[in-house]
Amino acid sequence: QVQLVESGGGLVQAGESLTLACAASGSAFSLYAIGWYRQAPGKQRELVASISIGGPTNYADSVKGRFTISKDNAKNTVYLRMNSLKPEDTAVYYCNGVGVRLGPWGQGTQVTVSS
Repeated sequence: QVQLVESGGGLVQAGESLTLACAASGSAFSLYAIGWYRQAPGKQRELVASISIGGPTNYADSVKGRFTISKDNAKNTVYLRMNSLKPEDTAVYYCNGVGVRLGPWGQGTQVTVSS
C-alpha cells in the first residue's frame, strides 16, 4: 500500500502564501492522477486541485487562479502552492489519487488562515 505524508501547513494571515508537499512511498505519482483535497470542520472532504499523469491540471472554482499543483515524479512528491490565502481556505489538506485511492488517508496538514 502507498503511504502518503503531507507537510507544509501552518498559520498564516489572509493574503499570504504556503506551499504544501505530499510525499509518497513508491512510484505511484507517475502512474495515477493525484489530487489535493481539503476538509474544513463540519464539512465534507473536497477535491481542490488535481494533476494527471501527463501533467494537465484542474482546480475547483474556489481556488482557481490562486492555487497551483505540480509534481516531481523523481521525488515522488506532489506540491500545492497556495497564494492569496483566504480564511475560507482554512482546512486540513490531504493528497490521494483521483478516481482511485492510492492508500489510506494520511494525517493531512493543517492550514489556518486568519483574517
